[in-house]
Amino acid sequence: MERNDIERAILVGLAADSMDERERSSELSLDELEALLETAGGVCCGKVLQNKRTPDPRSFIGEGKVREVRELLEANDCTLTVFDNELSPSQLRALEEDLGVHVLDRSQLILDIFAARAQTREGRLQVELAQYNYLLPRLTGMWTHLVRQTASGGKSPIGTRGPGETQLETDRRHIRRKIQKLEEELESVRRVRGTQRRQREKNGVPVIALVGYTNAGKSTLLNRLTDAGIAANDRLFDTLDTTTRKLVLAPGSEALLSDTVGFIRKLPHHLVEAFKATLEELCYADVLIHVIDASSGERDAQIDVVRRLIVELGAESTPCIDAYNKADLCADPAGIPRYEGAVAISAKSGEGTDRLLGMIAEILSRGKKRVTLALPYSAGGLLDLLHREAEVHGIDYSDAGISVDVTVNPELWGVVKEFVL
Repeated sequence: MERNDIERAILVGLAADSMDERERSSELSLDELEALLETAGGVCCGKVLQNKRTPDPRSFIGEGKVREVRELLEANDCTLTVFDNELSPSQLRALEEDLGVHVLDRSQLILDIFAARAQTREGRLQVELAQYNYLLPRLTGMWTHLVRQTASGGKSPIGTRGPGETQLETDRRHIRRKIQKLEEELESVRRVRGTQRRQREKNGVPVIALVGYTNAGKSTLLNRLTDAGIAANDRLFDTLDTTTRKLVLAPGSEALLSDTVGFIRKLPHHLVEAFKATLEELCYADVLIHVIDASSGERDAQIDVVRRLIVELGAESTPCIDAYNKADLCADPAGIPRYEGAVAISAKSGEGTDRLLGMIAEILSRGKKRVTLALPYSAGGLLDLLHREAEVHGIDYSDAGISVDVTVNPELWGVVKEFVL
């Protein structure tokens, strides 16, 4: 089947008592999986949700449920099964053998979408790294064809293991080399970003980062605030590559506003790791705007996913505004939380965005800046002041002087700005 053909699929999820609650499937997570499938160019022909005490070691969902899925596949002329949970390599092999169609898990589907969506060199590097990290532990199962080397074409592991093992190890070494090369290239990207970041800090340009669950409306808000003119479609993971635009807060007052890749529950860890070259910008932003889909029935769960990932990325100390977007679509507007640091908006109509801009300006007026200082030893006395009055993140001593990673307030800025790298 051609990749651009619409693939018909059955979606399967498992809610096992032994699973962490966040890993369990539900009707809502299967609905989200359906949206992911549509983003990837497929169509859902049926959903199966299995409840068990523990996952079946071989088939994950149990033999009886496997038969039920196979009947659904045949009845709907489907060529694909997508699992809402992550499967082990042996489970993937067993399920493909039992179902007779291609089987994907949630991680593979997300990686496929990312591969199709990445536009920039950086985005493609990050996706390729995530794919190789996903593939490496699964290589063994991909070499079952190597035992089909007898004249009769049947399986004959005796006498054919050597070449198989040799080829497997060759591929492992090849993929490890690819991973190392990609990590080096992404480290180069990080260095370039670091240079750009230091230049912004030197020029005193604050950075605001949009974060949020996928399809919460970040790109629409970026367009609303900056006239960026970027595509903002109603589909998951429409934005993968970071877009940064100038934001005018007031006459003579400007900032940079960056859109970031959307988060999602059960986001593969190696994908988060790969995208850290982009997402580390969150740690250096002056303000985060957490864009929340106020109209979503899963709003609280989505908020929790984003907040946990912000902590994982080390940006929990960055000032954050909770922007409850799509307020005009909310069935119960009174149900939108009202607390300090929260604002109800509609990125589409512009409602509430003036208040949001005011909140950003108020936070930036507090004036804290995270910078790297290059102090000569003759100015080493400043260290005591920085420890007392600022937030010191790290110190390195070298022959050239003292390098200090520090967040300073406006009162200290005049004292240290001449030492900013």
